[in-house]
Amino acid sequence: MYKLKAAEWRPEHFKLEVADRVATITLNRPERKNPLTFESYAELRDTFIKLQYAEDVRAVVMTGAGGNFCSGGDVHDIIGPLTKMDTSGLLAFTRMTGNLVKEMRNCPQPIISAVDGVCAGAGAIISMASDMRYATPEAKTAFLFVRVGLAGCDMGACSILPRIIGQGRASELLYTGRSMSAEEGRAWGYFNDVVPAEKVLAKAQEVALSLANGPAFAHSMTKKCLHQEWNQTIEQALETEAEAQAICMQTQDFTRAYNAFVNKQVPKFEGN
Repeated sequence: MYKLKAAEWRPEHFKLEVADRVATITLNRPERKNPLTFESYAELRDTFIKLQYAEDVRAVVMTGAGGNFCSGGDVHDIIGPLTKMDTSGLLAFTRMTGNLVKEMRNCPQPIISAVDGVCAGAGAIISMASDMRYATPEAKTAFLFVRVGLAGCDMGACSILPRIIGQGRASELLYTGRSMSAEEGRAWGYFNDVVPAEKVLAKAQEVALSLANGPAFAHSMTKKCLHQEWNQTIEQALETEAEAQAICMQTQDFTRAYNAFVNKQVPKFEGN
């Protein structure tokens, strides 16, 4: 089987570090609040594609440098050029940005975002497309597309955000473009928790490490079913989960867990 080692990758447009089978991706343009460019969009998309084959990564953490998560698309590097593109070029761009979300959801490893400061536009989308989110009290999350004359239906926001916080709350954020505070996000179920700024990355990595030490194949199946069952009837979902669980019951991790239980030990999962 085709395998890669993420620890050997050297991305050009963000930092990627691997420790204890957790990959930490850091958006690293702090002087501009970590905006995205055409190149960083594409490289992030390609990174999540490659993570399907990374044998040294079982969980992923997304974060930003310098006290902010991500300010969205770079005004000068992206927004300006977009005003001069024809329909074909614009559609190629919007499909490419949507593909970043698609590959985040297809990525088998759980993704956890550590959100501090500005989390706006495409940055808000990246946090939304993650599996879990932890924030600092200073985090301000804004799906602000309407403020630049665009629809709120960007990069899957109209599909995913209502499933996280509900239709009414999502509608408010997408129609107004206002910032959601960290406490609102926690109360609404967007953030799993709010922790001090100096601890948020460590908290996300701690959770990621606990997942990395768990049954990796089973986690990937959970993520697949969470995503796949959005558009299924309950009957279809029950069959999907029956098949998924039957497959998981054939893994060595399932046998390891049983043997550990019988011997009153803590199971050590190996991901197979």
